[in-house]
Amino acid sequence: VQAMRTVLNSNSKVTVLRSDLHALINQGFLDAPGNLFQTKFRNLEELQNSIELKCLNDLMLLLASSTDIRILLNCVSLNLQAFVIQPSRSKEEFTTVASDFQLRWNFLLSAVSKTMTLKYADSFG
Repeated sequence: VQAMRTVLNSNSKVTVLRSDLHALINQGFLDAPGNLFQTKFRNLEELQNSIELKCLNDLMLLLASSTDIRILLNCVSLNLQAFVIQPSRSKEEFTTVASDFQLRWNFLLSAVSKTMTLKYADSFG
């Protein structure tokens, strides 16, 4: 947590992090064998097709104007409300949708962390 606060408190580090995250997506580094997302993300429309990618994209956009962790967490919360909680018609459906989102979100964040560590160590290492 302290390491994240250190990054978020440095405008230059946030700028480099945002740039590297955009490069990671634009250059298709997440399109690797075994990846759940076998699509190259060339534009925002493709990015919008996946809830977890939309959440990541929203966080990346928000980093341009705010590094307040409360605002970033609120962004995730709003996306969860809109795409996981509200669409669920029953407890069983919610459990299924939430489990699927959690699995895909964790996989995405693991893939992003791994790629950022290997390819963008200056901003993420």
